[in-house]
Amino acid sequence: MDTNPVFNRRHNHNNTPASVTLIITNFIVFGLSTQMFTSCAGINTFFWVVLAALAVYNYFTIRKYREDYDKPQVIAYVVSLVVMIGLYFVLRYAQHC
Repeated sequence: MDTNPVFNRRHNHNNTPASVTLIITNFIVFGLSTQMFTSCAGINTFFWVVLAALAVYNYFTIRKYREDYDKPQVIAYVVSLVVMIGLYFVLRYAQHC
């Protein structure tokens, strides 16, 4: 057995804060759902279902890791929501409607 502590893994530690994981998840789900469920003809109803599920996921994740959300994390989360609104218009009009 190797007794060198360099190669031992720390349990429950992955160096990625919950706020960063939440923001990345939001962008991936939002971007994919925008591309799949919106078109020049209109917005599919399932797009709103995906956004509602994402909002519920955000609520429970923030509630679970409430102590990790200080002022900088909250500001980053709010800025990411504003950027996602801009991303919606960029992705929607990239379809040349």
